[in-house]
Amino acid sequence: MAGNRDRFSTATRLRLIGEQTAARVYRSQNRRQDRRSRLTGRAAFLALVVCTLVVALAYPMRQYVSQRNEIADQERLAREAKQRVEELRDEKARLQDDAYIQRLAREHLHYVMPGEIGYTVIDPDVSEQRREERGAAGRPWYSNVLDGVDNADRPDR
Repeated sequence: MAGNRDRFSTATRLRLIGEQTAARVYRSQNRRQDRRSRLTGRAAFLALVVCTLVVALAYPMRQYVSQRNEIADQERLAREAKQRVEELRDEKARLQDDAYIQRLAREHLHYVMPGEIGYTVIDPDVSEQRREERGAAGRPWYSNVLDGVDNADRPDR
């Protein structure tokens, strides 16, 4: 009987150990699930905070980037205006020189100095019809002015 009792006590012990082990495993799984649910709650709160920050900062960041681009454009325009002012100052200084003025008058207005003879060279490859098509654009400026004066005196107007 003593052996029988030992056997029952061993079986009982094994059963108790198994039950205790099962209880530990069950408690461990419950703890993991609790941690997961807490982690999920934390993650959801963190995601909510991040989304709130993104939404709160999106408009100011867009305005900041837009203003930086506009500032860059204005700086570029200011540099271009400054360069244009320098070019105009140079041109003004050149216009103070009589030799430069004479050269411009010769080139653009076909002026000649006293004692010189002015010539107008007509391109032989340009036909009369083409000259008529071009009209006033193909003639020297003074021809257009003289034609305007002549046409103003005509009685049919």
